[in-house]
Amino acid sequence: RHCTDTVCCVIFIVVILGYIALGIVAWVHGDPRKVIYPTDSYGQFCGQKDTANENKTILFYFNILKCASPVVLINLQCPTTQLCVSKCPDRFATYIDVQASYRYKPDQWNYFRQFCKPGFNNPRKSVAQVLRDEDCPSMIIPSRPFLKRCFPDFSTKNGVLTVANQTTFRDGRGKTRNVTDLREAANGINNVLDARSVGVKIFEDYAISWYWILIGLFIAMIVSLLFLVLLRFTAGVLFWIFIFGVIGIIGYGIWHCYWEYDHLKGIPGSDLTVYDIGFQTDFRVYLQLRQTWLAFMILLCIVEVIIILMLIFLRNRIRIAIALLKEGSRAIGYIMSTLFYPIVTFILIAICISYWAVTAVFLATSGEPVYKVMANQTLCKYANLTCDPETFNTTNVTKLCPGAQCTFAFYGGESLYHKYIFIFQLANAFVFLWLVNFAIALGQCTLAGAFASYYWASRKPADIPLWPLFSSFGRAIRYHTGSLAFGALILAIVQLIRVILEYLDHKLKGTQNSFTRFLLCCLKCCFWCLEKFLKFINRNAYIMIAIYGKNFCTSAKEAFFLLMRNVVRVAVLDKVTDFLLFLGKILVAGGVGVLAFFFFTQRIPIFAQEAPMLNYYWVPLLTVIIGSYLVAHGFFSVYAMCVDTLFLCFCEDLERNDGSTAKPYFMSASLHRILGKKELSPKKA
Repeated sequence: RHCTDTVCCVIFIVVILGYIALGIVAWVHGDPRKVIYPTDSYGQFCGQKDTANENKTILFYFNILKCASPVVLINLQCPTTQLCVSKCPDRFATYIDVQASYRYKPDQWNYFRQFCKPGFNNPRKSVAQVLRDEDCPSMIIPSRPFLKRCFPDFSTKNGVLTVANQTTFRDGRGKTRNVTDLREAANGINNVLDARSVGVKIFEDYAISWYWILIGLFIAMIVSLLFLVLLRFTAGVLFWIFIFGVIGIIGYGIWHCYWEYDHLKGIPGSDLTVYDIGFQTDFRVYLQLRQTWLAFMILLCIVEVIIILMLIFLRNRIRIAIALLKEGSRAIGYIMSTLFYPIVTFILIAICISYWAVTAVFLATSGEPVYKVMANQTLCKYANLTCDPETFNTTNVTKLCPGAQCTFAFYGGESLYHKYIFIFQLANAFVFLWLVNFAIALGQCTLAGAFASYYWASRKPADIPLWPLFSSFGRAIRYHTGSLAFGALILAIVQLIRVILEYLDHKLKGTQNSFTRFLLCCLKCCFWCLEKFLKFINRNAYIMIAIYGKNFCTSAKEAFFLLMRNVVRVAVLDKVTDFLLFLGKILVAGGVGVLAFFFFTQRIPIFAQEAPMLNYYWVPLLTVIIGSYLVAHGFFSVYAMCVDTLFLCFCEDLERNDGSTAKPYFMSASLHRILGKKELSPKKA
């Protein structure tokens, strides 16, 4: 063994050091409070401790009618004065009415004044001047906090949109407005609030069912481990049971869908279509429609037919794949520690994601407050120009543009660092992709080295090295960091290009240029295929690196041509094995999912009293199903890597050896016999 791709190794280490430096610089300049706390028109945080706004945690908008949508509000770009308040208004009121009655109704004035600029207490000032200088809002409307901002308190009464049970309100400027004007000003606010309601219910469901979800995931882990252990002894029987089990589960699903479809026959409203009822936040409504169950039944029937046809035409190839799986299960049986290596990969990727996310947030919040002139753009030529709030009142802007104000707009800066924030974000994303791919490559090379030590042992298990997994991990880190980083770099470049293409596609989605959309679609498709191809080449290159210790390019070339010389075996054995392992994942996730379904819907009499009362039973159910699939995927990925490594070793064994006494095969007798080779010659002791 010797160090490979040392230049790339040095570059990789330098990039990591630079990435750490970028994180430190971002942490010095960034301020996450800009994300956590809303900011008023003076650039001050709402709710920040040890400030005048410590007890004022909510942002209030003087004239929400000037705001185009909730997105504009959240981005702090609404062209109206914004103040920090302790609570949102709970009533309708106009400044004209409050000022006219302040002498004999001081309580109303004191209530309204808390939504005026700090320190303003001059009810004798003319209404025109107050509204011009925006000392106070022209009106307040009943609101409730959402995302720490005051939004109109919308509700629906008998199908009519209302605010505090009213459909109209006075805007304080002599006009009577309809509540729908507020809805248009806050475009889509009802959908946002509905989403918040659904989100609260989902959070409540997680809060009371999280331990049952963990129990379901633990069961999935036990089933996956049991499955891999049993494969060593009964791979063929278990896989055929799993295959027919999947067919049986889908068959039960078809019968259940038909039963629900037939049961709803004649029930009023069940013949409506999904289009008729539109989008509903309560998904149980769709389960009352016959069309829903008919669609489920047709979909399951199609899946059932496809699986059966594949089993009929690939039955002989499946037998060969099962033989290879038995050999893989035997290898894992000798090196059981490999089953838990995915935890290491998960931890490394979790560290990368955490560092990237934190750095991205600090970069996004790097900058000083930028103030702009807020005025009527059609009348003031200074509108949207930057300004200094400390000297603004001494300029001619206030004279030329009556009512103009210098208010906080966003965070930015003119320094060299602030000009290249976008470049730093791209660098952050690129190094993140590089590190994630390196962590995956390290895991693949480590597992390949461990399983290769099993295959090339003349006497199994006597000649298998002590602690093969740790030895393989040490070799990969000590000698092949550069090669792994090289492969990860190529993949990261392609993935970054795909991210940029997706960003451009999102930006150009509304364009009418058909050629541009077609070209972008073709590029996305090409780079998707390139990424899949590179992942396949890298995976096999890492196996060759683990076996022979050569550099990345040489290993990738040898692996590619070795696979091309055995392309039929690759297509049959490798892909059929992947298919069978996928069926295993589906059965684990489906079995645990069916158990979770009966539990959370209280259909298991023994545990009916233990099941929590949920708003949406599908919330923990989907979590258990997806989590079980990911748990099974983690364990089965080790198995897939084992099979791929043994298959590549087998192809290399066939080309380098001929079964003679001088060049004996290293494959096991059972694998040798099933793959149709002549009887083994005795190996050297």
